[in-house]
Amino acid sequence: MKKAKLTSEERIFFKTVHNAAFANPFSDLREKLDIKIAGLFPLADRRESKDLCIKEVDRRIKKLETQGRANINAFQGQDREIITIVFLFDIFHKFRDDFDLLIEDQIKAEDISIKVPFAEKAMHMLQIKGFDDKSIPHYFALSYQLRRAFYFISNSLVGSSPCMQKLKKHLWYNVFTYNIELYNKFLWNKMEDFSTLLLGETGTGKGTAAKAIGSSGYIPFDEKKLSFTQSFTRAFSSLNLSQYPETLLESELFGHTKGAFTGAVDDYQGVFARCSPHGSILLDEIGEIPNHVQIKLLRVLQERDFSPVGTHATSRFNGRVIAATNRPKKEILDGKVFRDDFYYRLCSDIIEVPSLSTRISERPLELDDLLDFTIQKMTGTRSEKLIQKVKRIIDRRLGKDYQWPGNVRELEQCVRSVLLRRDYKGKQTEEKEMISLKQELLQGILDRNITVPSLISGYCKLLYDQSGNYEKVAKQTGLDRRTIKKHIMNFKTD
Repeated sequence: MKKAKLTSEERIFFKTVHNAAFANPFSDLREKLDIKIAGLFPLADRRESKDLCIKEVDRRIKKLETQGRANINAFQGQDREIITIVFLFDIFHKFRDDFDLLIEDQIKAEDISIKVPFAEKAMHMLQIKGFDDKSIPHYFALSYQLRRAFYFISNSLVGSSPCMQKLKKHLWYNVFTYNIELYNKFLWNKMEDFSTLLLGETGTGKGTAAKAIGSSGYIPFDEKKLSFTQSFTRAFSSLNLSQYPETLLESELFGHTKGAFTGAVDDYQGVFARCSPHGSILLDEIGEIPNHVQIKLLRVLQERDFSPVGTHATSRFNGRVIAATNRPKKEILDGKVFRDDFYYRLCSDIIEVPSLSTRISERPLELDDLLDFTIQKMTGTRSEKLIQKVKRIIDRRLGKDYQWPGNVRELEQCVRSVLLRRDYKGKQTEEKEMISLKQELLQGILDRNITVPSLISGYCKLLYDQSGNYEKVAKQTGLDRRTIKKHIMNFKTD
């Protein structure tokens, strides 16, 4: 094929498109580049600028087609590098809506990987543009990954306050690194080596952030079956480590063999064995695990293998580890939570999820967006009337400066309470009740007129109100879970 060159004006334009393709979609830079490509004034609407940007790229490529230059093999050197990314950018956006429908259909189909109806058309377009047979399925898989990452980060993490924009941008870098070109050349099939620690108060949405990462991994495309090798719905799993007593924790993580301990009547696969190829695991509440479990997890992160309880046989783990804790960052950095060797291997990246009070203080309308999202999720319908109703209860009962100590999870609880009984007291009232209970128990001890059952029940209730978790109370008191639950249920009736 006769070699062609881009004109100086074309090179400037297409280089801008090239830069836009590599820019983080949640960054200000990407917005500025879209506006520049579309030729609009800086105050243009973001969606409008993006749509016009795509149309302008399409128009420019059609011009290359009329000149017989719409093929990567027609160029060499830097021009070829630029035009390759431009063609990928163009084809990706031509199928943007198709990818979104595919994501939604795959969610409905759950773990069965569905056929991709537009795959042949998209791959044929890549072929026409000069891409070789080996690279075509890879670029198609990469396009699907890019769209999934944007879909889950954008749709599941509601809010556009500065701290939420920062979080979304950070999550994107966690999936693709700061440089997608670097990712595509060297790391797309090696991201399991980059473990992540999510920090944030209880209820901020660390699990949602982890799921966005876990649902956005690279999954190869099977040309013969015209489907991806697995459903992304299988790619993410989670385990709350605080739910299990120390005696069962290792079994849940690594599995066990039959007869490994009393009650092990069958072989059991732990979470690492259950993790699917190209998958990620969230280890929630990782700040609560003991030293000897950290040592075993270190082996998984470092050597990529593990042994079920009761055997020395090793199994391979190929997934990516995402961990989460509500422990303060200072405690972690001071070495009060993790062993040093475990910390350095676990924390390839640390992502902080902001509190709801921070988000609302930066942007008061964030509350409206979250109420809208929560009410739609609960009722299946968008209702401005319900949003305003919940806001009136919040203003009247909690006040505009309420700090939302339970964060987004508390806001969801607030919406449910308002929908059920048109009221919500807030956690501050509950804290006052806890102080009252504490004083009641202390006074009973001082006056020597409190019975042992009442003392135990009250103490269990106090601990449960603080943690909201039967297992944690059992661990603190040395009682079993059923006994704890019985004491709490019988509180004030003893």
